[in-house]
Amino acid sequence: MCGIVGAIADRNIVPILIEGLRRLEYRGYDSAGLAILNGTGHLRRLRTVGKVRKLQDALAETPVEGHLGIAHTRWATHGVPSERNAHPHISRDGIAIVHNGIIENHEELREELSKLGYQFTSETDTEVIAHRIHFHKQKLGDIFRAVRATVAELEGAYALAVVSEDAPDSMILARAGCPVVIGVGNNENFVASDVAALLPVTRKFIFLDEGDVAEIRRTSVRIVDHEGNNAQREVRESSLSADAAEKGEYAHYMLKEIHEQPRAIAQTLEERVAGGKLLEAAFGPLATEVFRRCEAVQIVACGTSYHAGAVAKYYIEQIARLPCWVEIASEYRYRNPVVPKNTLFVSISQSGETADTLAALRMAKQSGYLSTLSICNVPESSLVRESELVLLTRAGPEIGVASTKAFTTQLCALGMLVIALAKFHGTDPERERGLVQRLIEIPGLIEKTLHLDETIKKLAERFADKHHALFLGRGQMHPIAMEGALKLKEISYIHAEAYPAGELKHGPLALVDADMPVIAVAPNNDLLEKLKSNLQEVRARGGELYVFADPDSGFQPSEGVTVITMPKHVSHFQASAVYTVPLQLLAYHCAILKGTDVDQPRNLAKSVTVE
Repeated sequence: MCGIVGAIADRNIVPILIEGLRRLEYRGYDSAGLAILNGTGHLRRLRTVGKVRKLQDALAETPVEGHLGIAHTRWATHGVPSERNAHPHISRDGIAIVHNGIIENHEELREELSKLGYQFTSETDTEVIAHRIHFHKQKLGDIFRAVRATVAELEGAYALAVVSEDAPDSMILARAGCPVVIGVGNNENFVASDVAALLPVTRKFIFLDEGDVAEIRRTSVRIVDHEGNNAQREVRESSLSADAAEKGEYAHYMLKEIHEQPRAIAQTLEERVAGGKLLEAAFGPLATEVFRRCEAVQIVACGTSYHAGAVAKYYIEQIARLPCWVEIASEYRYRNPVVPKNTLFVSISQSGETADTLAALRMAKQSGYLSTLSICNVPESSLVRESELVLLTRAGPEIGVASTKAFTTQLCALGMLVIALAKFHGTDPERERGLVQRLIEIPGLIEKTLHLDETIKKLAERFADKHHALFLGRGQMHPIAMEGALKLKEISYIHAEAYPAGELKHGPLALVDADMPVIAVAPNNDLLEKLKSNLQEVRARGGELYVFADPDSGFQPSEGVTVITMPKHVSHFQASAVYTVPLQLLAYHCAILKGTDVDQPRNLAKSVTVE
């Protein structure tokens, strides 16, 4: 989604803004721009459609320098991708703003401003904010008060950074529903929508609360809360390193992140399991009592995180013996759910800023749930800060839009939740030790699975000219098939669907022919024989089968059947994390052969912070 970077310093801040934008490219965007207060006291704006490198090329042709400025990468919501719709937007008297989010009442504000004589040069909701700030500044005479008056009128979600020629020593920041942070430097300060953008210049950050408006100067920060009171927000030091998001030896971030999964999972488990036991306090100080009282679980998530939740449903019901419901957040938030007594609400998000998931959490907090738990990869995120219980996945920065290590660490975090719940609902210490051991073994099993990379690379050549694919699984492997299909279509643009294998005869068999590859995940579990029967239906219709199979599953390669042998001794509790890895690799190598943009696939964004 959109990205914000800003800086005020005694040095030229243009390189800082460009580097910050580059570090936010993973969020997805269609245009980029900046506005700099130059040495003459006037704003210089430069905007381009496309990647940040195009903005860099434009700067090379038209150099700009200054000590105060804002920059932005835009993902289109209002108005097509174009230079006139790109940020920053400027109003009269040199007021410039950048904005993340959506303003729902922008049309009525635009109509009112048009009647007042304001001329609009874009289709965006953001330009409305710029003109509204100017309108209030005329009456109030102060940019800080004008921003406060403006945001009081806005309906929707926003993170704003505002600069004005009349206030060359300050920048105004505001947030409601969208993340934004202040980076604290030595006689210089910065702003961004993500900590990662500022790691080269600072490790110290201030996180604004909902409704905060801040005035950032070179040597000071003043914050006012939504009620107009002066507020103190803690300065926190990030543990992330500046090079945590670099590709290193890998051709793409996605490939790097696939190979980082063993370490990411091990880090997620660290300090949370010990002596064959799960330390439920890792979820928070109130966790023990919540898990003891829990009688049901409601999981809400989007996209890949939804698939992780769908896997967890099987384990929660089979191991913890608690009823569990899994729902897509964008659907859940628009109905009136019946909440059974003592139900734990679990939200899952890689970024912790997913708009629908965050809205669902906020609704759940008013709906009578026992407690709220978030599973997330970003410690400073809104989801984490607004949940009562938290389990961070420790995957590190994930830059590739198609999630890989965030997904498998979510699966392992959910595995810990299963054990935590089961501990209070009938699981004895011996079984707990066994489940903990299975989790600890997952990084090693994934290391072995990664050795299939060359095999899968050759396999992908058979997919290069295909337009459709079908993924099959049974039980908890059906969500893994869904995740495999999602990965393939996300980055290779091959249309892919996933089905429970038992549903083939209820419709999907009509699609099967030699031109539609059928990919199956086949661990050696209690549904294996059922799966084999389903796959015979595929072969009987001339379908080409590609089976990722346990060595003891009994699958043999034959005409029309390719078997990829997975590591031995993968248990039922481990299979979901282990079997997703070859599907990630298959999607990656197909995308390479198709020549697509692996890390930034078209039309998609990493962090979906609007509805």
